[in-house]
Amino acid sequence: MTSNPLTSNPLTNNPLTNNPRNPLTELPRTDTPPTAVGRDRPASAPPRETGSTPRRRRATGTLVAASAAVMVAQIANALPGALNGVFQETFSTVGSQLTWITAAFMIPVVVFELTFGVLGDRFGHRRMVVGGTVLVAAGSLVAMFASTIQMMWVASAINGLGAGAIFPASLALVASVATTVPERVRGIAVWAGFLSAGSAVSPLLGGVLADLGWWQGSYLVVVVVSILAAGLTVVLAADSPRHPDRRGDMWGQITFAVGLIAVLYGLVQGPEVGWEARPVVTTLAVGSVLLVAFVVIESRVRNPLLDLTLFRNRHFSVSSLVAVVGMFAFLGACYSTSMWLGPVQHQSPLYTGLMFLLLQGPAFVLIPVISRLQMRIPSHLLLTVGFVSMAAGAFLASTNDVMSQSVSQFVLPCLLVGIGFAFTLSPMSAVAVNSVPREQTGTASAVTNLLRDLGFALGPVLVGAIALSTAGTQLMNGLQSSGLAPADMGPAMGIAQAGGPIALNSIPAGAPGSVAHPIALESLGSGFAHAYVVVGVAAVAAAILSFAGLRPGAIREEIVEPNTGGFPATGVPAA
Repeated sequence: MTSNPLTSNPLTNNPLTNNPRNPLTELPRTDTPPTAVGRDRPASAPPRETGSTPRRRRATGTLVAASAAVMVAQIANALPGALNGVFQETFSTVGSQLTWITAAFMIPVVVFELTFGVLGDRFGHRRMVVGGTVLVAAGSLVAMFASTIQMMWVASAINGLGAGAIFPASLALVASVATTVPERVRGIAVWAGFLSAGSAVSPLLGGVLADLGWWQGSYLVVVVVSILAAGLTVVLAADSPRHPDRRGDMWGQITFAVGLIAVLYGLVQGPEVGWEARPVVTTLAVGSVLLVAFVVIESRVRNPLLDLTLFRNRHFSVSSLVAVVGMFAFLGACYSTSMWLGPVQHQSPLYTGLMFLLLQGPAFVLIPVISRLQMRIPSHLLLTVGFVSMAAGAFLASTNDVMSQSVSQFVLPCLLVGIGFAFTLSPMSAVAVNSVPREQTGTASAVTNLLRDLGFALGPVLVGAIALSTAGTQLMNGLQSSGLAPADMGPAMGIAQAGGPIALNSIPAGAPGSVAHPIALESLGSGFAHAYVVVGVAAVAAAILSFAGLRPGAIREEIVEPNTGGFPATGVPAA
């Protein structure tokens, strides 16, 4: 086997061939032994075609349609980032109700993403993209006319279901039309950039319209753009190859869905009703048992929803752990910033949108830079630098003063986190998708998106639990030692017990209990400062994993002979 001159890197080395190559960007060759990336998966590179104009137009059209679709999905996902403060005032939310707006979106994304990958393999990923954009339009219509927080949960869930179809299918379309390694890497970088562009534009859009007194208008924009994205996909996108022999995994889907929902429910409700409350303990226990059952089922069924043999490839396993921990850190930082500027300080939604431009904008602006760096610098170094930058931003944000209304204290922390995210998103996607044969990019992209989105789902859930739990404890201690007059203590204590620190922090001036507002504000500032520290520690852990676990030579590919069920061949040393 000879090194690919387009991806060869003198700093990396393939221990099986002793030839230099970058294992994070070079696609498997058909003349090399297949690796353990799935059951009976022969490694194969995309067939090289001539650079004809029709093929280039097809590839360009597919990239445009897929990028537009994923941007729409992410706009719907990120809108609450700028609107949490408005939602709190509009729907008079208490406790964890705001967290559920974000969680209601991410839960269907994570729960059904693998199934959408299988459906895309069977019926075509273009159909999944079109169907997903239609669902996002429908969910945004519900949000436009929502009159209660419960309707917002339903709207977010519908949007999440649509996004769950779009994320893996759009990435699979991009990967399926690439004919060379550089072309696929560039395509994934563009796709990842538009994913971030949606996150950057969305809060700014929501902030501007909310400042004009019409936050519902932001969801109208999503409706219109979703319909346009569906049309672009129908007209421009080339469908991926279909594999009608792919079968679903009903019991795997059921155990995974119910188990994950139960665990997330327990994590969200724990700070509000108490970690020892029977519903919280029960849901966490049942969810954990079902997730274990899911792993057992997936290891035994013929057509698993999640092919566990993917994780026999150490490279894939380490990058998977990095994806979950790293993306938890990123969205945890985003959620903390949204809550701090929104329901905590009640800043203008426009200011929140501007901060999200710093958090998400670099990943879009730096598309050409990251794309070139991926071809020249080992991905473990890009990931390490990115997570170190993310950690620095989170630790810096933890020192912000909640009593200061100056938004400038968030500029540098948000920029550092945003630059860090830009250095991590595309390399993580490229690592997994480029490690599997072209005909199974749907399954690989679904697993990749699942792990990334699992981190995204855990971000607001765990950060919200940490912040609100810490703030709640500090608030009760603060009230008890405050020396407030009984006329003020009674209402303040009642509101704190019923709705938590956010409810007490949102009482209008002059209302009963409003004199305790500074105590609630300080408690929330302390809670989210703790959350930023946790986020920073997670980013440091992801940086260490990337540097130590993904460095050239740290991962030895495991050879799998055909028809061995994905297990290492006898006599081949483990890495």
